[in-house]
Amino acid sequence: MNAPLTRPLQEPMAGTQSVLRAVAMLEAFTDERPVWNASDLAGAVGLNRTTAYRLLTALESVEYVVRDPATDAFRLGSGLIALGGRARRASPIRLVSQAEVEALAAGTGETATLEVLSGREMVIIEEIPGEYVTSGSQHIGSRWPVYATSTGKAILAHLPPAELARALPPACAPLTERTLTGEQLRAGLDAIRRDGYAVAAEELELGFVAVGAALLDADARPVAAISLGGTRTRLTDERLPAIGALVRAAAARISRRLGYRRELSAD
Repeated sequence: MNAPLTRPLQEPMAGTQSVLRAVAMLEAFTDERPVWNASDLAGAVGLNRTTAYRLLTALESVEYVVRDPATDAFRLGSGLIALGGRARRASPIRLVSQAEVEALAAGTGETATLEVLSGREMVIIEEIPGEYVTSGSQHIGSRWPVYATSTGKAILAHLPPAELARALPPACAPLTERTLTGEQLRAGLDAIRRDGYAVAAEELELGFVAVGAALLDADARPVAAISLGGTRTRLTDERLPAIGALVRAAAARISRRLGYRRELSAD
């Protein structure tokens, strides 16, 4: 469910055009389209084939892409895996949140995640699997529409109006029959802010329920969110308030480490 390529290719300053073009090419590789040949990729990002092949060759030299000699097609390479791992380990939010996320998973048996807002999507930057098997689609690097996730809704509830408008797409396409969209979604944000956690009950995927809470910094800005997720058979309506309290309390402790000092319930 990666968002379509939106990064502009125009050059903001001298000497950066090749970098922006290479980044655009890398971002074209998605879960839905993990393999490209040079011609198709060139067309997708608006480059001629010669330029695209030259950039792909440079990216291949540092193992950011790898070429299949039999088909001459490209996929993302191990160099990006190493780079992404270093970026994830260097994240201060991840470092501050790690122990709490691990404790949530260990204490409940459910899968815990740490996620950040990127454009109009939530990106999983840490996942601690629980005792129980959950959907295979949840993994580090996964991107999901902000409006269909518990973490996304938790963050939306704390955004000022202008930022909220930018984070929501003009039309929120329902992912399941239970996905909240438009005014229905907006109407629930006050309750999420008041309760300190959000619930996405089968809104992203039928049978999957998640409870998320925002992490706030010293300026009361939502910089990330944590969640617990599992199957509807385990995360029942009766159990959700207790799960919500656990996630809210963990988020409150992390927020305090991030500098947040206003009243935030940790009960």
